[in-house]
Amino acid sequence: METPQEIQIAAYNYPLPDERIAKYPLTERDASKLLVYEKGIIEETCFKQLPDYLPEGSLLVFNNTRVIHARLLFQKATGAHIEIFCLEPVEPSDYVLVFQQREQCTWKCLVGNQKRWKEDVLQRTVKIKDEQVLLTAEKKETGIESVLITFSWDHPDYTFAEILEAAGVLPIPPYLHRETEETDLQTYQTVYSKIKGSVAAPTAGLHFTPEVLSALTRRGIICEEVTLHVGAGTFKPVKSETIGEHSMHTESFIVLRSTVERIIERLGNVIAVGTTSVRTLESLYYMGLKLLSNPGINEEELVVKQWEPYQVNPDAEPEMALQAILDYLDRKQVNQLVTATQIMIVPGYSFRIVRGIVTNFHQPQSTLLLLVSAFVKGEWKKIYDYALDHDFRFLSYGDSSLLL
Repeated sequence: METPQEIQIAAYNYPLPDERIAKYPLTERDASKLLVYEKGIIEETCFKQLPDYLPEGSLLVFNNTRVIHARLLFQKATGAHIEIFCLEPVEPSDYVLVFQQREQCTWKCLVGNQKRWKEDVLQRTVKIKDEQVLLTAEKKETGIESVLITFSWDHPDYTFAEILEAAGVLPIPPYLHRETEETDLQTYQTVYSKIKGSVAAPTAGLHFTPEVLSALTRRGIICEEVTLHVGAGTFKPVKSETIGEHSMHTESFIVLRSTVERIIERLGNVIAVGTTSVRTLESLYYMGLKLLSNPGINEEELVVKQWEPYQVNPDAEPEMALQAILDYLDRKQVNQLVTATQIMIVPGYSFRIVRGIVTNFHQPQSTLLLLVSAFVKGEWKKIYDYALDHDFRFLSYGDSSLLL
């Protein structure tokens, strides 16, 4: 029997014609189609009807991250364009603090047209509230896949959040093959997005409207939020033959103590909105497992590594693991868990907390498709064949599914 690392990515391919990729969202978010899969049976409905299909007593967990204007464009005196894509903050490394900076900050970035950036410093003026601000980007360290860049600006009245909002471009997925448009500024954010930090939207949430959220409340469905900042790695294609050779990206997340308590109350009824929420919730179990065996563990060791779930014996009940997290927060005298995960969910994974997923239709040979396959015990092909045969729209701006 093959191990998870031996899974051949070619087995997770399917034909996706370009015309099936939704280049733009529907005018009404909740008018998208919804495929409902439960115990091998597929049904088709409209996303507005989602509340009617959720089991009674469900706890819906949303990712409330907000997409930042992560693309910064500079032009050299020679006319060469350099694009800097902010991936994650380094100094300060805390997302809240970095956006509050008023003089400078350092980020791990991707750089487009890097070979044309010979000197260390780039500059451009940014207009904020009729004032000109000089923004400088200075290369500090060049790694294999990313570059450390320090941004500084000559106007301490403005935070880095305001600089990015004015100077940056909202990044949309590369497979849309178009530039960001004015409408994307609204449509590529969930209606409940709050905490800035993502470079890609948690797209399963794009279908929700205030009306659907109200309908959930009327049905007695409890809603909770976590924050996982989506990295550019979410679009990183699997280039190796086996999944074991693919390096999964690490993502930061925050979960409130009250959310962990609510999850314990509703164990067996937890439904994740999007794969980012799935990874956050399942990571909690493995963090709790570590705390049960070593309550004095430090914060760095809490981070769930890529293959860890397949290398430990998950013998503790989810309730015990989650209680260990509450005890840890009590010892630290804090009300939220701030950590990160590199968890990779592929066929062979045993779900500990999540009992349902709301998610879009993902790219062929992607880690997201592997996660879906793990959840539906290999029946992804049946689901995707149905979606292709019934005119469902695919990827970020496409239609949705509820997997139970």
